[in-house]
Amino acid sequence: MTPAEQQHFFERMATQNASFRYRLPSKPDVGRFIDNLIRFLFPITQDCRPFVVSTADTYRELNRQLTCLLKPLDEHLSADKDRTCEQFFDQLPSTYDELLLDAQAISAFDPAAAGVEEVIAIYPGFYAIAVYRIAHVLTELQVPLLPRMMTEYAHGHTGIDIHPNAEIGSSFFVDHGTGVVIGETAIIGSNVKIYQGVTLGATNVAKSMASRKRHPTIEDNVIIYANATILGGRTVVGHDSTIGGNVWLTQSVEPYSLVYHTSQIEVRSLASES
Repeated sequence: MTPAEQQHFFERMATQNASFRYRLPSKPDVGRFIDNLIRFLFPITQDCRPFVVSTADTYRELNRQLTCLLKPLDEHLSADKDRTCEQFFDQLPSTYDELLLDAQAISAFDPAAAGVEEVIAIYPGFYAIAVYRIAHVLTELQVPLLPRMMTEYAHGHTGIDIHPNAEIGSSFFVDHGTGVVIGETAIIGSNVKIYQGVTLGATNVAKSMASRKRHPTIEDNVIIYANATILGGRTVVGHDSTIGGNVWLTQSVEPYSLVYHTSQIEVRSLASES
């Protein structure tokens, strides 16, 4: 580009940048806060070059980090960044208790799990749930965009996409998890287990539907097996039901239902046809 073309391009950028509604924290800072917070709650893994920092000092540093993340959004917060940070950490003990129940549920129902420590340190399902629960607290405090940055960070690491606005009960179990999608207005009860490839989505993706309930409700004690797709804001899966693999479901089912997909599989011998 010539100097004049460069200047014109820079001016176009400046005009566009001035029109953006939000300023956001950086993605690396968001990721560092998430990982530091989970590590603070569950200090199971150890660095090869450990350094000793007191729990109180780490807690204060996490407060500083969150305040920094909230700073670009300060004018859009319902309370100022310092008060919002304080409210978030006030809820940290209950978030911790919820995550312990999630880890215990995964450990109890996955035969491959050696224990809660393995679940917390290794399982992508637990990691995605942990980030969701942290982000969901911020959505309840009416923090815009930052919660979505957090769950998208987990999505990138795990392949599990949980919208921070979804409502999820206690003892949630995501096994394997790759390809799981849980939409913004989904409601999930307690003791629910879902497997890889499950989608809790919408039947209509029009922008005009943004303020309506678009995603299904899953009641307590439901199991949803791999690659099942459940769609629609009016769709309710009744408690204690089992949804089989590869099911496509757009209508409600009663409690204690078994829903399964049937297909015909034919096996032929190519040798006999030659």
